[in-house]
Amino acid sequence: GDKMAAGGCSPAARELFAEGLLQFLRPAVRQLDGSVRAVRESQVELREHIDSLATELYHINEDQKVALDLDPYVKKLLNARRRVVLVNNILQNAQERLRRLNHSMAKETLRRKAMLEAAAASGYPQGLPGK
Repeated sequence: GDKMAAGGCSPAARELFAEGLLQFLRPAVRQLDGSVRAVRESQVELREHIDSLATELYHINEDQKVALDLDPYVKKLLNARRRVVLVNNILQNAQERLRRLNHSMAKETLRRKAMLEAAAASGYPQGLPGK
């Protein structure tokens, strides 16, 4: 009681808070990872469409009887493709960081669970003092 009034927090309360925070964050990290994965897949699809369109423009340009300069359009498409690849690389890095965060949270949850079980085995039948 006095520690709580003085602004301190018992170790058990800190553990409970940390566990709650992990439980709160885990679904958000998973949802974000899923969203990043979906965007990366659409980026790959977009890059494939850009490649296909660039190839079609090249063939149209080759087949034309009248000289029609499609090179600027092909260059614009290739520039767009380059930007798509850059965005995809950024997303890939973000997704890797999300995976590491998710893995760290899972490890931390297991560690905390083991600590709580050890505390329960050492004399706190319900796992936390005061319960």
